[in-house]
Amino acid sequence: MDRLRRFQYDIWKMTRAILISALALLAAAAGSPVYGQAQPEDPSQSQTQTQTESTKPPESAKPADQMQPPAKKKLTFFDPEDGKLDMSDFLLNHKGALPVPTIITEPAVGYGFGLGLLFFSESMADAAAEARASGKGPAPPNITVLGGAYTDNGTWAAGFGHFHTWDGDRIRYLGGIGKVDANLEYFGVSNQPRSYELSGFALVQQLLIRVGDTHWFIGPRYVFADTSATFKFGNSAQELGSFERDQRIGKGGIVIDYDSRDNIFYPNKGSYAELEVQFARAGFGSTQTFDMYNARGFTWIPVARTLILGLRGDTRFSTGDVPFYAQPYVDLRGVQKGRYQDRNAVMTEVELRWDVTPRWSLLAFSGAGKAYGRWNDFSDASTVVSVGGGFRYMIARKLGLSMGIDVAHSRDQNAFYIQVGSAWH
Repeated sequence: MDRLRRFQYDIWKMTRAILISALALLAAAAGSPVYGQAQPEDPSQSQTQTQTESTKPPESAKPADQMQPPAKKKLTFFDPEDGKLDMSDFLLNHKGALPVPTIITEPAVGYGFGLGLLFFSESMADAAAEARASGKGPAPPNITVLGGAYTDNGTWAAGFGHFHTWDGDRIRYLGGIGKVDANLEYFGVSNQPRSYELSGFALVQQLLIRVGDTHWFIGPRYVFADTSATFKFGNSAQELGSFERDQRIGKGGIVIDYDSRDNIFYPNKGSYAELEVQFARAGFGSTQTFDMYNARGFTWIPVARTLILGLRGDTRFSTGDVPFYAQPYVDLRGVQKGRYQDRNAVMTEVELRWDVTPRWSLLAFSGAGKAYGRWNDFSDASTVVSVGGGFRYMIARKLGLSMGIDVAHSRDQNAFYIQVGSAWH
């Protein structure tokens, strides 16, 4: 993801992450033991049940005052299996509007708070039941989200998005629009922070189609942003020369996804990969002409019953007249977004997770990356290394959903992040 999408993702990530999170919850629910296929009955029990039912008077024969509606299951926030705090029942059976608060800790924009309001067409449990009955596989409810965020450096964002599926989740649509006013820092060739403001609105449209009955999806993605960039406090970036303050970026391209994870939020095994090729052209509404090529992949390998090894690779390349704020950057925990930025960026990360108990797990991770291509060749560009650790608590056992905190350190910087599931999305 390039620097522009750091700007756009104040809206885009809020929309995409929340909506795909709901999809993840449903996918996990559809495959969980609670919603598995019924076990074969014992013949004698079946016969006894049939005899009992044959002697029971029909419901219509009962007096009206004895006819009772089916009792609703009592909502609980504790798991009856182990008595621990658990949100499974609430998340599975909720329908209508659902508030989703978010705490922001990204060093690039400071600390802040966000709030999204999700509207579900039906509960995830109902959607999973309908999917099993249709035989078409798990399909999520349609979801609409409205949200906003604000941080202590004055950055704010507001947006609206919608996620929709058809034909048993064979076709996925995702769209969003939002307004952002972000206070950021540009480092460039001088390696010194210079404050600038990036404001405007962004639009995202995506349609993915499943390839047969495989884990592959393919489809078009369109991104448009009408932006204004202004350096603040008398700062300037001489290495950029003269640049247009107001620019429009319109990019059209193709996305190819592969996903075999056993749980989208907190995988124990499987892989995820995405290849994205985008072209910014006047025909897409862009004032700049450039190309972006992004490829990323994650895999999780069980090395023991309670040890999970995670591996990540991420490459981002650009060519043409890329605005300075839209260039690729190193994206690692513990590294400020945009701190290391150039025409190209590559990074890798390794993570080891220890499931101490069925509820609690500990993590240790380390990553390295570099940005190069315009200011430095690959061999001359500095390599940034980050290390850190964290923990997770299984907050929704039936869905495999965990929450926790990661703490990370890189050169001259420390950071912490409140995570929902894996840090890799």
